[in-house]
Amino acid sequence: MNANNTYATNDVDPRELLAVAAERAVPVVAGIDDKALAEPTPCADYDVKALVNHLFQVVVEFQKLAVKQDSDFSTMPDRVAEGPDWRERFAGQARALVAAWSGPGALDGTSGAMKMPARLVAGMALLDLTVHAWDLARATGQEYEAEPRVVAELAGAVDELSPTARKMGVFGPPVEVPGDASPFARLLAATGRDPRQG
Repeated sequence: MNANNTYATNDVDPRELLAVAAERAVPVVAGIDDKALAEPTPCADYDVKALVNHLFQVVVEFQKLAVKQDSDFSTMPDRVAEGPDWRERFAGQARALVAAWSGPGALDGTSGAMKMPARLVAGMALLDLTVHAWDLARATGQEYEAEPRVVAELAGAVDELSPTARKMGVFGPPVEVPGDASPFARLLAATGRDPRQG
């Protein structure tokens, strides 16, 4: 991946889409009952609690990337265990994520240790916020549908990220879907998720 990738020249502003994605993810997290925290999710390596903690880490660490600081994914804090207000704290951090990427210069240049285009890094945050919200909704019996504009934006990011993401085990093998599958179902399938699961 390099600064000349086609995704990075897209005219859509991902910061507006991050706000939309956050607005849809926060109610899903808020709707998780404590009794569901041990339930499995479409992410085989995570139960609900672990996936909430992972998504929490994403919204916190990607704030740093927005201001060109180094992120740290080497360990995953158990923010759920820090107190019963974890849903409210997640909502606050999601708002902070949107604010960080709305700051001046957030989409300029490169970001992170891999020196990826900042716009693509914003797309990674958008992708995690979207697909993990779906994962959590599916695991806890909630409804979730991504905003069509978000799905359209993410299609380019997934195409760009897929080769590296599959090598790193972040994406599973693509899942086959029917020809009449929705764009969101196709996006989920491209990341290795079965949109019919659950």
